Amino acid sequence: MHRTVIFLALVSLATSGFAQATKPAIVMAQQWGSSPQPIDDSRKHTPHWITIHHAGEMWLAKKSPDQYVRDMQAWGQREKHWPDLPYHFLIAPDGRIFEGRALIYEPDTNTKYELKGNIGVEMMGNFEKQRPSPQQIESCAKLTAWLCQELKIDPDHVRGHKDAAPNQTDCPGKDFYRYLEDGQFRQWVKELLEGKSPEIRGGPPLAEGPTDPIPTTAPIR
Repeated sequence: MHRTVIFLALVSLATSGFAQATKPAIVMAQQWGSSPQPIDDSRKHTPHWITIHHAGEMWLAKKSPDQYVRDMQAWGQREKHWPDLPYHFLIAPDGRIFEGRALIYEPDTNTKYELKGNIGVEMMGNFEKQRPSPQQIESCAKLTAWLCQELKIDPDHVRGHKDAAPNQTDCPGKDFYRYLEDGQFRQWVKELLEGKSPEIRGGPPLAEGPTDPIPTTAPIR
């Protein structure tokens, strides 16, 4: 009995540092109607970074998020010759997370930087001109923590697109980048990885704006 108790205690200690972050709900590619094209094996990679983006276009809630994702995929295939969505995950203003490109493949981009090793997480909206929703911020933190856990990525390897491509872009927009710049976002991620429940809350509007919140969206039809 004594040996059993010691063994169980050791198992508990050995596993206490693992699987702390919970996988968030994700709308899988098949659910939203993805139509990817084949991706060459030369584009397979080993993830080392999580790079956060905004869409860079105003979200006016004129279409549902699932339609937006389908339209982005079709546009990229038609205009940019991208085989699939350029991002691995996309987050709607209501906080829903949409699966994009398979994680085993590097992303695509309109800027120039080393793509291999990057997991692209995009939030719908333009955070130079509108504020991310609380649901987006929370979903982004929880998704990032889970990805760090599953892919064994150090939270210090979470960055914004502008960090990966200096002097080329303002992405992910100043009203989200503020949380990367001051370290708050990585702190949320680290606490989630420790099994804690941090209060994930956006700050007040920046002095120079934006002040308008992103509009919420209709459910998937």
